[in-house]
Amino acid sequence: MKKIIFYSYSKCSTCRKAAKWFESKDFEFQLIDIVKEPPLVNYLNLALEQYSDDKKRIFNTRGKAFKNNNIDVYSLSSEEIIQLLLSDGKLIKRPFLIYEGKKVILGFNEIEYAKQFT
Repeated sequence: MKKIIFYSYSKCSTCRKAAKWFESKDFEFQLIDIVKEPPLVNYLNLALEQYSDDKKRIFNTRGKAFKNNNIDVYSLSSEEIIQLLLSDGKLIKRPFLIYEGKKVILGFNEIEYAKQFT
């Protein structure tokens, strides 16, 4: 069984859609509340590596937390980005998935999920 760590926010409709998709395919996953327990630093580093061409993709740019803080992602170092994301799980794009401990998948796109997980 392939390991999926699923960081989610209970009030996020996109997270609920992704969870239903996994359940409909009988996938097992470890569900973690992203607000109570933000992703581990090594997972955030992995996301920064994977999305190094556009670090802003790691952020939930449509959320209040991002908009209210007037964040200029491109002026921040990787360390500053990680500290910011750790300070408020609502800043992180969700769902935030860790697949097999080495790949980060952000958001929910049914086509991408089908390619990755089936």
